[in-house]
Amino acid sequence: MRLATFNILHGRSLRDGTVDADRLTDAIKTLDADILGLQEVDRAQARSHHLDLTVLAADALGATHHRFAAAVVGTPGEGFRPLTHDDDGADEPNYGIGLVSRWPVRQWRIVRLPAAPVRSPVFTPKPILIRDEPRVLLAAVVEPPWGGTLTVATTHLSFVPGWNLVQLRAVIRALRGMPGPRLLTGDLNLPAGVATRMTRWRTLARTPTFPSPAPSLQLDHVLLDPRDTGGLGQVISVDTPEVPVSDHRPLVVHLASPGQ
Repeated sequence: MRLATFNILHGRSLRDGTVDADRLTDAIKTLDADILGLQEVDRAQARSHHLDLTVLAADALGATHHRFAAAVVGTPGEGFRPLTHDDDGADEPNYGIGLVSRWPVRQWRIVRLPAAPVRSPVFTPKPILIRDEPRVLLAAVVEPPWGGTLTVATTHLSFVPGWNLVQLRAVIRALRGMPGPRLLTGDLNLPAGVATRMTRWRTLARTPTFPSPAPSLQLDHVLLDPRDTGGLGQVISVDTPEVPVSDHRPLVVHLASPGQ
């Protein structure tokens, strides 16, 4: 099983600051993921040519099972409002996360995570106070080819220190009610040591993913609930390929199938 997570920066390249559908497609193809969690995903945004980037990623992987979960209606940094229902803002620009699976999905679940209640400082290059965005958890109960089910989820937590821990606790509570084995992917905006101590889940990869092209921090993770692994195989390899999209490297974890 190849499991990947990728904060795609709405498909934008750092090289020229533009979004190119073919370039993003090629980047996703290189991951060859059976299940892919996506963060900073646009749908119907002018800056990404009104594309549905979750659908683009699914087509790149030849996956027929996929879902986009909007966190906000509008464009971060320009103007947005929280999403209150799954169909709210369906005809407007949306921004959120996506999950793509080559394997059948039996059930989808969305859990909404409130934004930090106060504006928070960001240092770029001088301190400014910005409004945090609501976040969202997207989980799927997947039917792998070896039988049974597993739960794979993705999320993108707040950049606000402390508030991302509040959100992470809510994520773990939500996932505990879903079938095991349980895997969490995503940009947690936390180092691996903090994420594992808070969740008591096991990290499947310890390697820097941010900033690309010379990563020095790990913000992107694949975590496994150790209480019910369902006999998942050992990690065969971990990769963070350099691709011409985003300020994050994708994180790809190759797991052996049960019994191997």
